[in-house]
Amino acid sequence: MPELTASTPSKVRDGNQTLARGLRVLLAIADSKSGMTVQQVGDMLGVHRSIAYRVLQTLVDFDLAARSSEGTYIPGARLATLAEAFLPALRDATGPVMRSLADRLQSTVMLFVAQGADAVAIAMTEPTTASHHIAFRPGMRTPLTRGAAGYAILAADPPARGEPEEVALARERGYARSHAEVEAGQYAVAAWIPMTGTATRACLNLITYREDIAGAAGPEMRRAADQVARALRRQA
Repeated sequence: MPELTASTPSKVRDGNQTLARGLRVLLAIADSKSGMTVQQVGDMLGVHRSIAYRVLQTLVDFDLAARSSEGTYIPGARLATLAEAFLPALRDATGPVMRSLADRLQSTVMLFVAQGADAVAIAMTEPTTASHHIAFRPGMRTPLTRGAAGYAILAADPPARGEPEEVALARERGYARSHAEVEAGQYAVAAWIPMTGTATRACLNLITYREDIAGAAGPEMRRAADQVARALRRQA
């Protein structure tokens, strides 16, 4: 799907261009490590600075963006409440489990859900017991057909023609593994969360540079995912 820009023919209906611009800017600010200036936003949209400023100011008015002391625009506080509103029961059930896993295995643990053809990280817990660990930002996407998170999510479904071989292996052992498929040198181990009566497909995913941790983490990831499933059933 081509990126939407001011110079690219848009498929949005007349009247939705302003909304599309605002959403593009909001996502760009959320992905930026140091915020974005008015000029950067104007360049990204291909519009005059005055238009970029109006888009940014609208986001500020709704607390979706804020102006930093350096003059850049950064994510606003309202984004935190929006994030918490997405699958709150799943987040509540996975939070303590992810914290325990991260500290015990000295690795970053992420919660992924399926959205279309991708696995999308919606929460992340970093270990407090390790000085060095891998860190990603929530919102990262990986194809369902590449990497442990995608394999684990697909493994929760019945076998499908053309699925990666790693998906069938994950069904057999209860968890998926991958190495350097998403990031160079990175090991990943993921287990799907059994969820019935919902269209949501999710998994817990551990990432580490340590082969020894990844090699032993599978059964523990499986137990953790099943623990989350039991907690969700109690909430129902």
